[in-house]
Amino acid sequence: MAEKDGLSYRARRTWALVILLLGMPLYIVLAVTILNLLGRPPLWLELLIYVGLGVAWVLPFKFVFRGVGKDDPDALHDEHSR
Repeated sequence: MAEKDGLSYRARRTWALVILLLGMPLYIVLAVTILNLLGRPPLWLELLIYVGLGVAWVLPFKFVFRGVGKDDPDALHDEHSR
């Protein structure tokens, strides 16, 4: 079964795991470091910035995470062909 984005289900699961275990912690450290270097804003603004950054990090990787929590569509297809 061909994927629209070119990544197989297994590859997307692998990349999702790498992004969550390595990329997200690095992103958090980077965001906190940059925010602290710029000076601490008021609490409400700091909260808005962190919420915005918390949503923004996933947008470039949306195609990787799409459908990863569901069963493998290729395995379901293989099971029906037997």
